Amino acid sequence: MRKTPAPRRSTSRLRAACVALAIAAVGGATLTGTPASAAAPAGTSQFRGVNWADPRDNFADDYLQLSGLSTSDSYAQTYAKASRIISAFRANLGANTVRLPINPYTVNGAYWKSYRGVVDAASDRGFKVILSYWEGTGDKKDGYIDDETTYWPMWDTVVKAYKHDPKVYFEPMNEPHGYTDAQWADIAAKWLATYPSVPRDRVFVSGAGYNDHVTTVCADPRLKGTYLSLHHYGFWKSYATYDQWVSDLKERLGDCAGRTVADEFGAPMTTGLNYNVPAPDDNSINFIQADTDTFRKLGMGSVYWPGLRTDDTYSIQKLIGDASRPWLETTNRSGADRLAWGWGRGKPVQQP
Repeated sequence: MRKTPAPRRSTSRLRAACVALAIAAVGGATLTGTPASAAAPAGTSQFRGVNWADPRDNFADDYLQLSGLSTSDSYAQTYAKASRIISAFRANLGANTVRLPINPYTVNGAYWKSYRGVVDAASDRGFKVILSYWEGTGDKKDGYIDDETTYWPMWDTVVKAYKHDPKVYFEPMNEPHGYTDAQWADIAAKWLATYPSVPRDRVFVSGAGYNDHVTTVCADPRLKGTYLSLHHYGFWKSYATYDQWVSDLKERLGDCAGRTVADEFGAPMTTGLNYNVPAPDDNSINFIQADTDTFRKLGMGSVYWPGLRTDDTYSIQKLIGDASRPWLETTNRSGADRLAWGWGRGKPVQQP
């Protein structure tokens, strides 16, 4: 999640040149032609999940340390802790999907052996796992791939490790807002061309910008057969009605809901809001009710931000118990009800 756009780095012209080279490498098709939504994978309602995040919002220039874990833990310790947290996501929320960050520091470094324990624990418990690349922080937090000389070796390692695990999905980049829509589509196409052994229905192509619209990547025939990922947040507007939020979401989706997963959306969960009762004057309640109603009506999968992130008011779970044997507690029961409703279960919003 990102609350304000970050400025571009002075290297943006160099990056644009690199994108041009990527276009040539892929054989760059244009964005014209039959929309790729016609060749969509088989629905997205199967994805019912949450994000599990580093307290630093996943933007890091070192090892990623998910809330409740430690970079000093062995594989066995990481696997044991992750097994409990994944089990708690299922027990408390009914989730079956978890989205996890990766970066070159983690994958290309010594911690990768232990970090794999998180992926393995989730997969072994039947969870779908979405692995998404996050850029670094500081001057690297600009919506570009930080360093292609470490980015591609990272994906080489990840793909080699998990291409044969049908529960693991690959998202080439989170919120690629440094690039134009066309540049981002070129990079996504290059990723697919680089890893042809990965089935397309195990790839999530992020929407352009802050993952905030999928219409352009959906229309690109080079990306056909992939899932698309959309982000949607209530803080993007100071206030909107329920109907306005529905319209806003549908505009960002276009006619591509059939292959799109909202793999980030969220609102305050630790402030006592009741998402089960209409409150037309409250922007957050309007937003959550509109999104979950729309996901349900369109048969869309969704992955809440965040399921677990320490000290985040949006976090719908919090850590409890001994650090070596973590468990989770729900921070807002009505928020959990709305997730279930969006996933096709539960009861509709109560009338006051």
